[in-house]
Amino acid sequence: MAIPLSPLRQIIAARMREAKRQIPHFRLVANIEVDALMDLRAQLRARNPNIRLSLNDLLIKATARALMDCPAVNIQWANDGIHQYRTADISVVTAVEGGLSTPIVRNAESKSIWEIAGEVKELTSRAAKNTLRMNEIAGGSFSISNLGMHGIDQFDAIINPPQCAILAIGAAKPRVVVSPHHQMRVATVLTATLSCDHRAIDGATGAKFLSALRQRIELPEHLCPSSDPTDTP
Repeated sequence: MAIPLSPLRQIIAARMREAKRQIPHFRLVANIEVDALMDLRAQLRARNPNIRLSLNDLLIKATARALMDCPAVNIQWANDGIHQYRTADISVVTAVEGGLSTPIVRNAESKSIWEIAGEVKELTSRAAKNTLRMNEIAGGSFSISNLGMHGIDQFDAIINPPQCAILAIGAAKPRVVVSPHHQMRVATVLTATLSCDHRAIDGATGAKFLSALRQRIELPEHLCPSSDPTDTP
């Protein structure tokens, strides 16, 4: 049986083909412990149990802060040069009927976790209804694709041009880890894979970003400081 290509699928096919042909991808992989981030989510949800707060919401916030730590990854490729963004405008790859959508959480570095959670919920709801405006899906400085909720441990994501990087997030699962003092313990770990455009981002720069992301995730108190009035919805 032949299934006709929908307009959305044709657009996705064209953009992915363009990305693979024109962008020299390379990938960096990091295993990151998320127990502290999960504890923070539990604390926040206890304050407001009626408001949904996902681990992905906190990961978006951590990524936004890491982009501010490493702005050389927060960029777009253009014919006249590399455009570096001052704000973390994060495209959140979202599954919709027949394809994908990439609604953008703009200025994510300056928004509270609650604001990000509400915005993601509202954007993904309208993405499913195909009612997003062009300025809500076009542009963005960086992308996140999370398949952890589907039980995927690790995957590679294709860069969304003209952006120069995308973060693929796998499932958070208990694993045995070894401390620097060679002691074994169990921690909740996810695998993050950063796909980079080698025309604009070198390996050391990508590694610096993943190191900043690990610090933001494993020491997440800076994501929601007690003195910040926006840490409540």
